[in-house]
Parts: sequence; C-alpha cells; structure tokens
Amino acid sequence: MTTPASIEPLTETTVASAPTFVLRPDWRFLFAHPAHFIALGAGSGLARVAPGTSGTLWAWVAFVFMDPWLNDVAWASVIVLGFLIGWWACTVTARHMNVADSGHIVWDEVIAFWLILWMVAPSGLATQFVVFGLFRLFDSVKVGPMAWADRHFKGFGPRGGFGILFDDIVAAFCTLLVVAWWRF
Repeated sequence: MTTPASIEPLTETTVASAPTFVLRPDWRFLFAHPAHFIALGAGSGLARVAPGTSGTLWAWVAFVFMDPWLNDVAWASVIVLGFLIGWWACTVTARHMNVADSGHIVWDEVIAFWLILWMVAPSGLATQFVVFGLFRLFDSVKVGPMAWADRHFKGFGPRGGFGILFDDIVAAFCTLLVVAWWRF
C-alpha cells in the first residue's frame, strides 16, 4: 500500500508520456491539473456509477445556488466562457486519460444542463425534473443529431475537446425543442 508521501506528483510530462489509459480517474488525477478538476465537474465525474448523471445533478445543484445572483447576461457569459474553458479542459483531460471521450468527463453535461435550465427559467421543480430526464435520455441514447455530432467530432486535440462538448449541446437543443413543443 502506498502512502500519500510516496505518491509521485502527476505532471503534464508524466501524464502525457503515460502509455496506459486512465479508465477510472481518482482524487489524485482530479487535483493533478486544473483542467482535470474542471472536466471532471469538481469531482462529480469520479462517480463509479453513472458519472454523467452525477455531473448533471451537480450542474442542477450549482444552477440552483447561482441563479439568484445571475441575470440573463451573466448566465449567457457563464455558459459561453464555460464552454470555451471546458473545450480546453476536456481536450487536456482526454489527452491525459488517453481516452477520446471518457464518461468521467462531465463538464459537457454541466454546460449543456445549465443552458437548458437557463432557457426554461423560471420554472418549477417538476419542469426541471422533466428536462433533467429528457436531457439524460437524449445524452445517453445518442440517436439522430446526437449520434451525428458524436460520430463527427471524436478524437484527440481541439476537435476532440469540442466534440465532447458538442454532442451534449445538441442533446440540450433537442431537449429544448421537446419543451417548446410541449409548451406550445
């Protein structure tokens, strides 16, 4: 058994040169690089079961806490900046994990679900629960436009980081289309 003192620090060089895949990131990996912390949703992506759902739940809780202090312009800024920072974070984390789109990378769920909650606001708990379910369905099943986005933007480098985020943004728009149809 290793003690914390005997664990070698994880650096950009050691991670990038590692020939193995990081299939299940841990707390050490989470704090080894700021990009990991962001891409893994502040630790919500470390969940052993359904990390995408855990990341979406974390996004929901964070939204509830931030929403009283943010107006529409601030939310738009948070989502756009979060997307751009997330693009970088997902790109770096995917490269360090040596996995093109790990399920543990949940920043894509966070940004997409913030977009959904912002667009349906103000809404009650029942509506938020419905959009949570719809989004998780669209994100998990990956049919139609989600499958197209997922298929065309896989890989490493900037395109891969964008692809990690993009298929969830497409799932968010599909969720919003169902909500618009439902409210019509």
